[in-house]
Amino acid sequence: MSNADRLARTRAQMKAAGFDLVSLPPGDDLYYLLGYTPHADERPCYLFLSGDDAVFLVPELNAGEARGHVDLPFLTYTDAEGPGEALREARGRLGAPMRICVGDTMRADFLLLLQGQWAKSVFAPGAEVMAPVRMIKTPDEIALMRRSAATADIAVDAAFAACRPGVTEIAVARAVADAFAEQEVAQPGGAIVGSGPNSAYPHHRSGSRSLRAGEPVLVDLVGRLEGYMSDITRMGHLGEPSARYHEVHAIVEHAVRAGMDAVRPGAPLSAVDKAARAVIESAGYGKEFTHRTGHGIGLSGHESPSVTHTNDLPMQEGMVFSVEPGIYLEGEFGVRLEEIVVVTAQGAERLSKLPREVRRLPV
Repeated sequence: MSNADRLARTRAQMKAAGFDLVSLPPGDDLYYLLGYTPHADERPCYLFLSGDDAVFLVPELNAGEARGHVDLPFLTYTDAEGPGEALREARGRLGAPMRICVGDTMRADFLLLLQGQWAKSVFAPGAEVMAPVRMIKTPDEIALMRRSAATADIAVDAAFAACRPGVTEIAVARAVADAFAEQEVAQPGGAIVGSGPNSAYPHHRSGSRSLRAGEPVLVDLVGRLEGYMSDITRMGHLGEPSARYHEVHAIVEHAVRAGMDAVRPGAPLSAVDKAARAVIESAGYGKEFTHRTGHGIGLSGHESPSVTHTNDLPMQEGMVFSVEPGIYLEGEFGVRLEEIVVVTAQGAERLSKLPREVRRLPV
């Protein structure tokens, strides 16, 4: 899909949602529309998009590069001048919109500048326009996400190859980074490597703890290939897992399959969460499943739709999201298994090719 098509889709959604103007800062929304996003720093930068006009306001030091990527009218300012006059020019060009939709990741000071220019306008989150536009992936986007998932599979193998007693979580995370770098894949943030009791923390920050024999290792990693994200979680174990570990892993595996089996066009997203959650609750671990079942993914690691028991938005072909139930036994261990799936006419297409059984690691 061309940038012109994406801009047209966004304008159509603006009209449907009742917005006169969209303003986006550097980031994934802007990249989605223009195929480019400038360096994000303390200097205000905005794409302004109305029903019949568009303008790119950018600091002068980034304007030269931006003009090589963006075929729109520019407004610029220098560090000495500041953005005030450029914003007044934007207001003169764009008029007095009643309702303005601003990018969800916009800095508060950037938003305050807009509110100063359009004091009588109503401001709303960018997701009201951009989420419906970005949520349904095109075949080209899905093809890129398949390729991105393949690089993540390789990185998972590299992570487990690095696991042995005495190796730190950080060292395993470094093996992930090296595997992505060898594939020319960017890695926003570091991998989550949770060993032993640290695997019970869903958003554990990989640290200096050494892996130990007889313990599980959770590996959760993301990569970005040509803009599109991968995300996967798999479990390893240093030596033979205990009966308790096998029990918990089997329950989570059952929950993943139940969640994926609930994926079908027209069914509510809540059905996916409820199906996975019911498995874990019936096994007596409902309180240990502490998060939603999944999140949308694409240019952003977390985007719409949210896969929760309260989201009754009907699934549509082309949606891409995670199915990642978990059980977290604080002080002992945790198990999470994560798949990224595409909604197809036949149900869920998972993007990873890796099995989900626990990986036996040498001791």
